[in-house]
Parts: sequence; structure tokens; C-alpha cells
Amino acid sequence: MFTDDIDERVVKTAEYVISTGATVRAAAKVFGVSKSTSHKDLTDRLKAIDPALHASVSVILQKNRAERHIRGGNATRIKFFQSRDSRYNGLADYSPRDITEA
Repeated sequence: MFTDDIDERVVKTAEYVISTGATVRAAAKVFGVSKSTSHKDLTDRLKAIDPALHASVSVILQKNRAERHIRGGNATRIKFFQSRDSRYNGLADYSPRDITEA
């Protein structure tokens, strides 16, 4: 892979994160790279390529980092309800907000 290809992937990943607010893991899945590569792209490589874009991505990454304990808690809550007994089997169709309100 040439440096131009990497730079292009870095910028596209950054633009994707800015437009969707996606996590590093979600962006990695979309672009077919590992989470580690995606993180390095968005933190180290992007800073050297486009500092202004890096500043915008950093704000989103900070927000995602601050919210990750909430996402993990909701995932655990859904998993608990799904495995608890058969009356919760359809729970995967609901969002965490629906579960909280139930």
C-alpha cells in the first residue's frame, strides 16, 4: 500500500467519523481495517495530514470515550434481559430506551 492510499483512507475515515459520529470500532468495520489501525489513523496520522480535520475528529473521539461506559452498560442490560427467560426473547428488536421505559 502506498502512502497516498493510506492518507486517502485516513481522510475518508475522519470524514466518516465527523459525518456519523461513529466510534473507532464502527469506523474500522466500515473501512475494513483493525480497530488499532483505525485509532492510529484518527489520532497520529490524521494530525500530520490535516490538523484542522484532526481537531474536529478529536472532539468526537473524546465524546465517544466519555460515553463508552454507558454503551457497555446498555449492552449488558439487553444481554441480561435476552437470557433471563423466554418472555424477553424479542427484546433485541427494541432500543435501550424502550427497555428503560418498560
